[in-house]
Order: sequence, then structure tokens, then C-alpha cells
Amino acid sequence: MTDSTHQTERFFEANFDGLIGPNHNYGGLAFGNLASSKNAQAISHPKEAALQGLEKMRTLLRLGYKQGLMLPQLRPDVSVLRALGYEGTDHDVIESAGAQHPELLNMVYSASSMWAANAATVTPSRDASDGKVHFTPANLVTTAHRAIEHTQTQKCLNAMFSDPKHFSVHPALPSINRFADEGAANHTRLANHYGDDGLALFVYGRNHETDLTQLTFPARQTQEACEAIARQHQHKLGRSLYLAQSAKAINAGAFHNDVVAVGNGPVLFYHQDAYEPASQAMVFTALNNTIAFKPVEVPREKVSLSDAIKSYLFNSQLLASPEGRMDEMTLIAPTECLENENVKRYLDELITDETQPIRHVEYVDVRQSMSNGGGPACLRLRVLLNETEWQAVNPAFVLTEEKIDALQACVRKHYRDDLAPQDLLDPAFADECRVTLHALADTLGVPEFYMG
Repeated sequence: MTDSTHQTERFFEANFDGLIGPNHNYGGLAFGNLASSKNAQAISHPKEAALQGLEKMRTLLRLGYKQGLMLPQLRPDVSVLRALGYEGTDHDVIESAGAQHPELLNMVYSASSMWAANAATVTPSRDASDGKVHFTPANLVTTAHRAIEHTQTQKCLNAMFSDPKHFSVHPALPSINRFADEGAANHTRLANHYGDDGLALFVYGRNHETDLTQLTFPARQTQEACEAIARQHQHKLGRSLYLAQSAKAINAGAFHNDVVAVGNGPVLFYHQDAYEPASQAMVFTALNNTIAFKPVEVPREKVSLSDAIKSYLFNSQLLASPEGRMDEMTLIAPTECLENENVKRYLDELITDETQPIRHVEYVDVRQSMSNGGGPACLRLRVLLNETEWQAVNPAFVLTEEKIDALQACVRKHYRDDLAPQDLLDPAFADECRVTLHALADTLGVPEFYMG
């Protein structure tokens, strides 16, 4: 597609949320994710979780935004247990692993793929020299339960964005520690307007020179991975920026950038302690020299890092207006922000401050996801598209009110109300999960999705 064609078409942001699966459980597998650790081995509520996620999708649809979804990954992933030497039928494999190393069942039953912000990094066609939308699944090598996701993520992205005229889905970066990649949770596209050339802002926690002794928790994203994705996606020269997350933020529990910052259009909404000062100064200078950059810094005196992480203030979705206006933006925030006195006070002040563009806050209940360490922004993958590209997306994954109704009916029929850690030991639960996943695929009209 030519540059002139891009200029004549309207660009917009579509959100593709991860549908929470029937295996939603609290494994406590993510060291550095404070909510995940706090709720480890608690009883989860899969039906409630999936219904909450679908209602969040409905909220955005009713506000006038383009909304799609990504199906849950096939769990349990028995192929991983087979690769680790367990043999026999699927039931045999699950029983043997449960008897010998039950922690492996937590790994292969993990529902973490619901956090679609970690599914991939996306470059819109406006910013790629070949004029295509590029996707790279995150290798997620820092944690074992997430490192098994990328092959199924690639399969899902290929099903959603299958037209090679418009889309290019790459394999994940090599599963090497130096190229650890956590996806769009550490990437923000900034531009004056969606149809303008954008700047890819990559945030990393470490590079090959980082003194790891200064970190209490793992720095999951590397600068080298960010640079590799920029090359892979054929970013236009000089349009990629690399910003160092502060060790202070990582050590406080900000395991991804989207725990301390969120950006859209020309706006970056971030905590005062999010970034290393020298790196921030250099990158902000480049942003100011390139776009009408609008930083909105949240002072630590008003919202501490602890309050920001507990409430997931920055894991809100920052949205332009449905028409793409950048001067009347909305935050889709978790209800936990209402319950934190400092955060609620700050947000009430923010929307009355006419010197900045965030004018509205919509609160959504995603408590089941929050209890496992992921807020509204974690649940979605943002994809900037033009009208032609939107029409090329597989319509099965594009939501309507009627489709949300049908999915909710499927969830109510098939999902459990409660799931206890010991339930993973029962091989019959694996059968139950597969039946449910196939029912979801049938509801979307892609019955072959979990086959092969």
C-alpha cells in the first residue's frame, strides 16, 4: 500500500482483548508481580472472570470503539509435559506430573495468555517501510508458564490477521535471555494523530550493561529485544526511541512499563518515578523535537508508587475519542482506583485540569484479572489500522453486541463458578477445558481453531 493511499484513509485504534479461559487460576507463578504472589493458590472464579472481561469489551464497544478478541490458549498444554518426558495418554501424563511435580500442572494450566498486552508487539503500516502491519509474538522467556505461549500466540495472530497483503506475523524472537521480550506492555506508539508518522517508544528494564545486583525483581524487557523488533518490523529510520525504566519502579513491583505508564497519540501519562532520569531527559527531548508531545506526569507526592501499583492506575486504557480526537481522551480504569483514596482524589483533580487532554474516566470491574496481576490495559492488544486493513481482519474475531451475548451464554453454560488448586490434579478437568474451548470457537464461527 502506498504512502499516498495511507494519507487518504482514516486510521483508528482497535482493541483485541484476551478472552479469559475456563482454566483461570491463581498459580502465583510470576515473581515480581505482587498481586499474583499475594493471591497464589487462592480459589479463583473462572465464570466471573470471563464475564467481567466480556463486559469490559462491551463497555468499549458501546463507547464507540472498534473491539475484537483473542481466544484463550489451549490448556492444559500437555505437549509441554510430553516434552519433559511424561508418557501415555493425556490422563496418564497429567496424573504422573501431578503425582511427581504438581507445580508443572500450574505451568501448563496457566491462564496468563488472557493478558493480550503481552501477546505481541505491533507496528502499524504507517510506520513500517513496507506499508504492512507487523506483529511479533512475545517470547516471554523470563517466566516458564509464559514462555510456552508464543507458538499458540503466533497461530492465533495468523488466524486473525491472515491477509499477507496487509499483515506480516513474525515468529517470536529467539528464546535467549539477552532478547527477553514481553510485548506491547513495554511499547507505545506516539504521534500527533493516528494517520501521521509515529514514534515507537520502547521501554526496557535492562541491557547488556545493566548491574543486575541493583534489581530486587527481574527486569523482563531488554533493550536488545526492542531493537531487534524495530529491525524486524522495518521501522522507518529514526522513528524508534528506547527509554530505560527505573530500577526504583521495577523494585516496587512494576514488572512492565504499563504498570507505571500508558500512552496514546501525543500523550504519555506516567508516574514521576517510572524512568531513569537521564534516559527520560534524552527521550523526552527527542519527542518534543518530533511531535507536539504532551507528557502528563503524576507526582509521587500525590500518588506514591505503592498506590499506583496497588490500584493499577497506569494499567488503565488511555483512549482518544471514538473519532480519533486527541484533545478529549478517556481513561478506562479499574474499580480499584475508586477505592484508593489518593488515586481517586488525583483522578478527580485530573479531569478538571484543562491544561491536559484526559477529560473522562470510566471505571470497569475486572477484579478477577486484577487479583492475578493484570488490569484493563493488560487484557488488550492495541492494533492501529486503517479502514482497508480493518476490513481484512478475520471477522470472526471482531465483536458485536450479539456476539458478546453469545459468548457470555457459552461462558455461563460451560465455565465453573469456582476453581481450587487441587482441581488441576483431576484429569477430567482437562477434558472439561477442551470441551469448553471448542464451544467458544464454535460460538465465534471458527470450529477448527483448536484443531491440529
